[in-house]
Amino acid sequence: MPDPAAPREFANADTWVVIPLFNEATVIGGVISELLPVFPNVVCIDDGSRDGSGDVARAAGSHVVKHPINLGQGAALQTGFAYALERGARYVVTFDADGQHRVVDAAAMLEVARAEDLAIVFGSRFLDDRTNPGILKKLVLKTAVWVTNVTTRTRLTDAHNGLRVIRADAAARINLRQDRMAHGTEIVVQLGKTGLPYAEFPVEVIYTDYSKAKGQSLLNSVNILVDLIIR
Repeated sequence: MPDPAAPREFANADTWVVIPLFNEATVIGGVISELLPVFPNVVCIDDGSRDGSGDVARAAGSHVVKHPINLGQGAALQTGFAYALERGARYVVTFDADGQHRVVDAAAMLEVARAEDLAIVFGSRFLDDRTNPGILKKLVLKTAVWVTNVTTRTRLTDAHNGLRVIRADAAARINLRQDRMAHGTEIVVQLGKTGLPYAEFPVEVIYTDYSKAKGQSLLNSVNILVDLIIR
C-alpha cells in the first residue's frame, strides 16, 4: 500500500491531483489506484461523507483532508487548491471521484500545459465524438456553455467539465465562494480575469452504470443550468 507521507520522487512530482469526495466509497479506491502510477500526489477532500469515503481514499494511498460537514464541491476544490499550493505544487489537476474521467486524458493535458506554457487547460467532451452524454444532457450542457461564454466573455466548448489542469500562478488567484455546481462558472470567470493563456483539450467522459444509477448524468447538468440562471 502506498504511504502518503513518503517522499514522491517520480514523474509529475510537481503536480497534485485534487478530488472533491462525497459518498463515493465504492469507487474512489479504484480511481486513486489508477491515478497514482501517473500522478504520485493525490489529495481527496472528504466533504462530509457518511460512508467512509475518506478512509477508503487514505487506504488507497491518497492524502485526505476532511470537511466535518458537506460544504459543496466549490469549497472542496478551494481546500484542495490551498493544500496543493502549500506543498509546492506547480500544477493542480482537478479530477472527479466517480470514475468518469480518464487518467490518460489528464496526463495528456498536463503535457500540453508544459509544452505550450499554458496556465489552464480545460477538458472538453465536445471537441470530438467519443463521449455520448445523451441528447437531453447534451442540450442542457450546450445551453450552459452558451450562457457561460456570454456572461464570462470566454470561448469554451465545455465550460463545466471537472477535468482541468491549472498552473500554480492561476490556481493561486482562485477564490471560490459558490456552492453546488455554480463554482464551475466561477472558476471560468476568475481564471479568465487573470489574462493567463488557456486552451481546451479533447477528453472522453465515461458515463458509467454507477454514475447513471446515482442520477448524476442528467441531474448535475440541470443543476448547472439552474445555477447559471439564478446566479
